[in-house]
Amino acid sequence: MKRIAVIAYGVLTIAGGVLGAAGTRPGSSAAEVAVYYAAHQGLVQLLALVVFGAGLSLAAWTAAERPPAPGFAGGLLASGSLLLSGLAMWTAAQNADPAVARAFTSLSFAAGAFGFAVPLALLIASVARAQARWLAITGYVIAALAGLSVFGMLTDVLYPLIPVGRFGGLIWLVLATFVKRPDYPDPAPPPPSTDGLRPAV
Repeated sequence: MKRIAVIAYGVLTIAGGVLGAAGTRPGSSAAEVAVYYAAHQGLVQLLALVVFGAGLSLAAWTAAERPPAPGFAGGLLASGSLLLSGLAMWTAAQNADPAVARAFTSLSFAAGAFGFAVPLALLIASVARAQARWLAITGYVIAALAGLSVFGMLTDVLYPLIPVGRFGGLIWLVLATFVKRPDYPDPAPPPPSTDGLRPAV
Protein backbone atom coordinates (compact mmCIF):
# COMPACT_ATOMS: atom_id res chain seq x y z
CA MET A 1 0.00 0.00 0.00
CA LYS A 2 2.78 2.43 0.95
CA ARG A 3 4.71 1.81 -2.28
CA ILE A 4 1.61 2.23 -4.42
CA ALA A 5 0.79 5.47 -2.62
CA VAL A 6 4.26 6.97 -3.06
CA ILE A 7 4.35 5.99 -6.74
CA ALA A 8 0.95 7.61 -7.29
CA TYR A 9 2.10 10.69 -5.40
CA GLY A 10 5.25 10.88 -7.50
CA VAL A 11 3.46 10.50 -10.82
CA LEU A 12 0.84 13.10 -9.92
CA THR A 13 3.41 15.56 -8.54
CA ILE A 14 5.50 15.38 -11.71
CA ALA A 15 2.37 15.64 -13.86
CA GLY A 16 1.33 18.71 -11.91
CA GLY A 17 4.71 20.31 -12.50
CA VAL A 18 4.47 19.67 -16.24
CA LEU A 19 0.88 20.89 -16.55
CA GLY A 20 1.49 24.02 -14.52
CA ALA A 21 4.83 24.96 -16.09
CA ALA A 22 3.29 27.44 -18.52
CA GLY A 23 0.58 28.71 -16.19
CA THR A 24 0.17 31.92 -14.27
CA ARG A 25 2.65 33.09 -11.65
CA PRO A 26 2.17 34.71 -8.22
CA GLY A 27 2.89 38.12 -9.75
CA SER A 28 0.40 37.74 -12.60
CA SER A 29 -2.25 40.44 -12.75
CA ALA A 30 -5.99 39.75 -12.54
CA ALA A 31 -6.29 40.45 -16.27
CA GLU A 32 -3.50 37.99 -17.11
CA VAL A 33 -5.09 35.31 -14.92
CA ALA A 34 -8.49 35.84 -16.57
CA VAL A 35 -7.04 35.62 -20.08
CA TYR A 36 -5.07 32.47 -19.29
CA TYR A 37 -8.02 30.72 -17.65
CA ALA A 38 -10.37 31.66 -20.49
CA ALA A 39 -7.97 30.10 -23.00
CA HIS A 40 -6.96 27.07 -20.91
CA GLN A 41 -9.89 26.29 -18.64
CA GLY A 42 -9.81 22.55 -19.35
CA LEU A 43 -6.07 22.36 -18.66
CA VAL A 44 -6.46 24.23 -15.38
CA GLN A 45 -9.28 21.93 -14.31
CA LEU A 46 -7.12 18.91 -15.09
CA LEU A 47 -4.24 20.42 -13.12
CA ALA A 48 -6.56 21.03 -10.18
CA LEU A 49 -7.62 17.37 -10.27
CA VAL A 50 -3.99 16.23 -10.41
CA VAL A 51 -3.02 18.38 -7.41
CA PHE A 52 -6.05 17.12 -5.49
CA GLY A 53 -5.08 13.52 -6.30
CA ALA A 54 -1.52 14.13 -5.12
CA GLY A 55 -2.91 15.28 -1.77
CA LEU A 56 -4.95 12.09 -1.42
CA SER A 57 -1.92 9.95 -2.33
CA LEU A 58 0.26 11.68 0.27
CA ALA A 59 -2.44 11.14 2.90
CA ALA A 60 -2.53 7.43 2.02
CA TRP A 61 1.28 7.22 2.30
CA THR A 62 1.24 8.95 5.67
CA ALA A 63 -1.42 6.57 6.99
CA ALA A 64 0.55 3.54 5.78
CA GLU A 65 3.88 4.83 7.11
CA ARG A 66 2.48 5.64 10.58
CA PRO A 67 5.21 8.12 11.54
CA PRO A 68 5.54 9.58 15.06
CA ALA A 69 2.78 12.01 16.03
CA PRO A 70 4.53 15.20 14.79
CA GLY A 71 5.23 13.58 11.42
CA PHE A 72 1.71 12.18 11.16
CA ALA A 73 0.29 15.64 11.77
CA GLY A 74 2.71 17.11 9.23
CA GLY A 75 1.72 14.53 6.63
CA LEU A 76 -1.98 15.21 7.07
CA LEU A 77 -1.49 18.99 7.01
CA ALA A 78 0.64 18.76 3.85
CA SER A 79 -2.03 16.57 2.24
CA GLY A 80 -4.74 19.00 3.27
CA SER A 81 -2.79 21.89 1.78
CA LEU A 82 -2.63 20.12 -1.59
CA LEU A 83 -6.34 19.37 -1.42
CA LEU A 84 -7.07 23.03 -0.70
CA SER A 85 -4.73 24.12 -3.48
CA GLY A 86 -6.51 21.92 -6.01
CA LEU A 87 -9.97 23.04 -4.93
CA ALA A 88 -8.99 26.74 -5.01
CA MET A 89 -7.51 26.29 -8.47
CA TRP A 90 -10.66 24.61 -9.74
CA THR A 91 -12.80 27.39 -8.24
CA ALA A 92 -10.65 30.04 -9.92
CA ALA A 93 -11.12 28.37 -13.28
CA GLN A 94 -14.92 28.52 -12.91
CA ASN A 95 -15.08 32.22 -12.08
CA ALA A 96 -15.43 34.87 -14.80
CA ASP A 97 -14.63 37.76 -12.44
CA PRO A 98 -10.87 38.49 -12.90
CA ALA A 99 -10.43 39.77 -9.33
CA VAL A 100 -12.06 36.70 -7.79
CA ALA A 101 -10.14 34.36 -10.07
CA ARG A 102 -6.90 36.14 -9.10
CA ALA A 103 -7.71 35.80 -5.40
CA PHE A 104 -8.36 32.07 -5.65
CA THR A 105 -5.23 31.64 -7.75
CA SER A 106 -3.20 33.29 -4.99
CA LEU A 107 -4.82 31.01 -2.40
CA SER A 108 -4.02 27.97 -4.54
CA PHE A 109 -0.38 29.03 -4.80
CA ALA A 110 -0.03 29.80 -1.09
CA ALA A 111 -1.59 26.50 -0.04
CA GLY A 112 0.47 24.45 -2.50
CA ALA A 113 3.70 26.28 -1.71
CA PHE A 114 4.12 27.60 1.84
CA GLY A 115 1.18 25.71 3.31
CA PHE A 116 2.51 22.46 1.87
CA ALA A 117 6.27 22.77 2.30
CA VAL A 118 6.40 23.41 6.03
CA PRO A 119 4.21 20.45 7.12
CA LEU A 120 6.09 18.26 4.62
CA ALA A 121 9.33 19.27 6.34
CA LEU A 122 7.87 18.07 9.62
CA LEU A 123 6.88 14.75 8.05
CA ILE A 124 10.30 14.18 6.49
CA ALA A 125 12.18 15.11 9.66
CA SER A 126 10.09 12.64 11.68
CA VAL A 127 10.44 9.76 9.22
CA ALA A 128 14.19 10.41 8.77
CA ARG A 129 14.91 9.27 12.32
CA ALA A 130 14.37 5.63 11.37
CA GLN A 131 16.37 5.69 8.10
CA ALA A 132 19.94 4.81 7.24
CA ARG A 133 22.40 7.51 8.27
CA TRP A 134 22.99 8.95 4.78
CA LEU A 135 19.28 9.04 4.04
CA ALA A 136 18.47 10.58 7.41
CA ILE A 137 21.00 13.40 6.90
CA THR A 138 19.66 14.05 3.41
CA GLY A 139 16.14 14.16 4.84
CA TYR A 140 17.10 16.69 7.49
CA VAL A 141 18.70 18.95 4.86
CA ILE A 142 15.62 18.80 2.61
CA ALA A 143 13.33 19.39 5.59
CA ALA A 144 15.37 22.44 6.62
CA LEU A 145 15.25 23.95 3.13
CA ALA A 146 11.53 23.22 2.82
CA GLY A 147 10.90 24.85 6.17
CA LEU A 148 12.85 27.95 5.18
CA SER A 149 10.64 28.38 2.12
CA VAL A 150 7.91 29.77 4.38
CA PHE A 151 9.89 33.03 4.45
CA GLY A 152 9.00 33.34 0.79
CA MET A 153 5.87 34.95 2.20
CA LEU A 154 8.13 37.93 2.94
CA THR A 155 10.36 37.92 -0.14
CA ASP A 156 10.18 36.16 -3.49
CA VAL A 157 13.97 35.70 -3.35
CA LEU A 158 13.25 32.47 -1.47
CA TYR A 159 10.77 31.13 -4.02
CA PRO A 160 13.43 28.74 -5.43
CA LEU A 161 13.26 26.82 -2.15
CA ILE A 162 9.65 25.82 -2.89
CA PRO A 163 10.49 23.30 -5.65
CA VAL A 164 13.44 22.07 -3.57
CA GLY A 165 10.97 21.02 -0.89
CA ARG A 166 8.35 19.72 -3.33
CA PHE A 167 10.50 17.70 -5.72
CA GLY A 168 13.40 17.04 -3.36
CA GLY A 169 10.88 15.87 -0.79
CA LEU A 170 9.26 13.62 -3.39
CA ILE A 171 12.57 11.94 -4.25
CA TRP A 172 13.33 11.51 -0.56
CA LEU A 173 9.95 9.92 0.19
CA VAL A 174 10.48 7.46 -2.67
CA LEU A 175 13.92 6.52 -1.30
CA ALA A 176 12.56 6.24 2.24
CA THR A 177 9.89 3.86 0.95
CA PHE A 178 12.09 1.58 -1.13
CA VAL A 179 15.50 1.66 0.61
CA LYS A 180 15.87 -1.02 3.26
CA ARG A 181 15.94 0.42 6.73
CA PRO A 182 18.67 -0.54 9.19
CA ASP A 183 17.83 -3.27 11.68
CA TYR A 184 18.65 -1.90 15.07
CA PRO A 185 19.37 -4.70 17.57
CA ASP A 186 17.08 -5.01 20.52
CA PRO A 187 18.68 -3.89 23.76
CA ALA A 188 20.18 -6.73 25.79
CA PRO A 189 17.92 -7.93 28.61
CA PRO A 190 19.05 -6.97 32.11
CA PRO A 191 20.89 -9.68 34.08
CA PRO A 192 18.72 -11.72 36.44
CA SER A 193 18.34 -10.25 39.88
CA THR A 194 20.27 -11.94 42.67
CA ASP A 195 18.35 -10.28 45.47
CA GLY A 196 17.40 -12.79 48.12
CA LEU A 197 19.79 -15.47 46.86
CA ARG A 198 22.22 -16.77 49.40
CA PRO A 199 25.20 -19.04 48.82
CA ALA A 200 24.59 -22.70 49.57
CA VAL A 201 26.03 -23.98 52.88
